[in-house]
Amino acid sequence: MFSFLSNPYLWSLFIILFFIKRQFFPLKTSKNLPPSPPRLPIIGNFHQLGSLYHQFLQSLALRHGPLMLIHLGNVPTLVVSSAEAAREIKKTHDIIFASRPELKLIKKLLYDGKTVSGSTYGDHWRQLKSIMVLQEGNKSVNLSDLFVSYTNKVTWQVVLGRKYGEGEDGKKVKQLFKDFLLMLGSFSIADYIPYLAWVDRVSGFDRKVERIKTEIDEFVEGVLDKHKMKPKHAIEHESFVDILLNLQKEDAAGVLDKTNIKALLLDAYSAGTDTTATVLEWVMAELLKNPVVMKKAQAEVREILVGKDGITEEDIEKMTYLKAVIKETLRLHPPLPMLVPSVASKDVKVMGYDIPEGTSVMTNAWAIGRDPKHWDNPEEFRPERFLGSNIDFKGHDFELIPFGAGRRICPGITLAMTTNENLLATLINKFDWKLANEEKEEELDMSESPGVVIRKRVPLLVVAIPV
Repeated sequence: MFSFLSNPYLWSLFIILFFIKRQFFPLKTSKNLPPSPPRLPIIGNFHQLGSLYHQFLQSLALRHGPLMLIHLGNVPTLVVSSAEAAREIKKTHDIIFASRPELKLIKKLLYDGKTVSGSTYGDHWRQLKSIMVLQEGNKSVNLSDLFVSYTNKVTWQVVLGRKYGEGEDGKKVKQLFKDFLLMLGSFSIADYIPYLAWVDRVSGFDRKVERIKTEIDEFVEGVLDKHKMKPKHAIEHESFVDILLNLQKEDAAGVLDKTNIKALLLDAYSAGTDTTATVLEWVMAELLKNPVVMKKAQAEVREILVGKDGITEEDIEKMTYLKAVIKETLRLHPPLPMLVPSVASKDVKVMGYDIPEGTSVMTNAWAIGRDPKHWDNPEEFRPERFLGSNIDFKGHDFELIPFGAGRRICPGITLAMTTNENLLATLINKFDWKLANEEKEEELDMSESPGVVIRKRVPLLVVAIPV
């Protein structure tokens, strides 16, 4: 017996056999768990995700049901793929699923998960959310790049009080934040298969995370220092960082410490750039692919804005067809097809199935928006389906939840939609548009690029003709 305990090779064999047994012959349970696809030892269902995992998960859900249990490594994960199932998770049992899973990347890159999007549900999160919501020629043009640049500048101006992007320093800042967003969308093996955490170290993944974390923190520290040194009379337009620093001075409860301010700034940036640029890109792609829709949208916008220099909020409210175009785009192309994951804070029964405490939840907004049960000809781009319809994307109609729903709905909806509506109205009012290189609309590539935020795989090249 002693020789067995002291022999590392026998121990290794024992551990391997134990995990194989657990994977292929799981412990019997009296719980009525949701249906699951077969899984492999150690990695679970990771091999079935593919690069565009919202599409692969939709195909799995068609076989196993709208409430499906998969295993990412050893993490049980509930996949929600219908409006009815989403309503159960985000309305009926909202408070149970209001927390986020503890992921290594969130803890490292977003100040130990102290952001509105990443923090654990509770008083601290409620206070942070309230702060965020209340204070918040004929030459070919690459619209994909233009939208990223535009949303970066708008978000930096609103959040940090100045634009970045010019010169060598600006390029470095842009690349740093690009790396930051890409890293946020990555998987850390340690989160799903803890005993393979060494792979993150050996592959250089941990080292890259630490580099980005350090450089981002130094950048945000520099922003705070500059704003603190700036005389109040020299501030022409108060930015989000100015508001947070002013609130900190009046914060007797200590909610807004330095780390929380930095976390909120990163939250506001990451929520307001890639996702907004992606929506703009897909709207223009769909308009160019559907010239009849483009003409109708332009006719409406130009009639409302005739003889006007700017666009008011009242003007935007009258643009019902443009709003329908944006809704239809969000239905087909939600910027985050798999919403930010949540976690069950206790055992709960959902649609007759037992969901154990600690189960992660992934909601497939992409699949829900294409569900033929709720949408007539769901693959067709038809904004008219929203004319005269009360369905909206603000979390009350679970057939359309590109921003989520319930307590953890995205707090930046207002800023995002204001940016989208104003820019799109300006673009289709001031210019006529056609695809570059004599490309025909039926030839326009509408395939998706992998990532957490789903961009077009091929950049959108267009010709803008001033009106």
